[in-house]
Amino acid sequence: MSTAVSIEGVSKRFRLYAERNQTLKATVVNRRRVAYEELWALRDVNLEIPVGSTFGLVGENGSGKSTLLKCISRILTPDEGRISVRGDVAALLELGAGFHPELSGRENVYLNGSILGLSGRALDKRFDDIVEFAGLERFIDAPVKNYSSGMYVRLGFSVAINVDPAILLIDEVLAVGDEAFQRRCNEKIAELKASGRTIVVVSHALGVMRDLCDQIAWLENGRLQNVGTAASVVDGYLGQAHVDRVEEKGAGTRWGSGEARIEHIEILDDSGKPTTSARTGQDLVVRLHYNSTRRITQPVFGVAIFALTGAHVTGPNTKDAGFDIPAIEGKGHLDLAFRDLPLLQGTYDLSASLYDSAVLSPYDFRHLAVRFDVEPGAPAELHGGVVSLRGGWSLTPYG
Repeated sequence: MSTAVSIEGVSKRFRLYAERNQTLKATVVNRRRVAYEELWALRDVNLEIPVGSTFGLVGENGSGKSTLLKCISRILTPDEGRISVRGDVAALLELGAGFHPELSGRENVYLNGSILGLSGRALDKRFDDIVEFAGLERFIDAPVKNYSSGMYVRLGFSVAINVDPAILLIDEVLAVGDEAFQRRCNEKIAELKASGRTIVVVSHALGVMRDLCDQIAWLENGRLQNVGTAASVVDGYLGQAHVDRVEEKGAGTRWGSGEARIEHIEILDDSGKPTTSARTGQDLVVRLHYNSTRRITQPVFGVAIFALTGAHVTGPNTKDAGFDIPAIEGKGHLDLAFRDLPLLQGTYDLSASLYDSAVLSPYDFRHLAVRFDVEPGAPAELHGGVVSLRGGWSLTPYG
């Protein structure tokens, strides 16, 4: 398979200045000497991105992902190594990059399109499609300085994809769009992928990356840690995060009146032992340890589970389940048992809450308090998704 982007021994450094000479006097006094620290954002990175592939970059903030995209798009020049690109490139790397705030949306379409290599005649032909995709027909003649962040990114992405590039670079900025626009983006990316375009994408939405990408590279502190299939690299990255994680220390946010509190949250495996890892199809118990400083009648406990993408998977509470709790006072615990856990492989965050009987005023709400992993189990559905619906297959031949 031919190569769209070849990255050979690429390193990129930046200077972090403790202070800068703000005046001519300071420059003379300091004799132009200003203290700085060198930061290597990329260090000896070697990658081959095949033509027609969807290639992902994952890693923590500051790992070098966005710097690498900027080097590929020639916004930045590597200090060491070289990058070879086969074909024209369109990049959506920063919100509003290439837009002039005083110009209208219409004028910025032509400005941004010309920067990306389209002629005025080509932009005339594609203008209506660009505006329609962005959903900005009513605002296209307004100055973009009056646009919301979502409108900015919709117009920028619409211009970038309508350039019809051989290589499309996408950074995390797509998370700004609303749900309807996200759906259109995903459909358009799938269309570009099917047409053989090369797509390089950076995202923290690991579930999306697992489904979208053919291959993924994992960067850490500017160095390449692993390259491989999307599933294998994402699993390795999450596994490392699991090893490094300490349950509940400094996790999540918390609010409530405080008369009763959820002091501790445990996840118990099918043998009753605390765990931070489970398997699809396994029995699992979420145990909420509470402490109430006064008698509270008809309290309502709740649990919510979220995928790493932020998707709300489930949110059961005792009131909806018809599990009546006459009152609590002092200490105790409440168990929520999941039989044959339907969650598929991935990493999930758990929230827990304790409300009044009307579920209006929280005594304690612990948001994203515990993180846990789900490993492949039964059924083994390894091609994406969040839950198993446990469907049964049957075949009926005709004739």
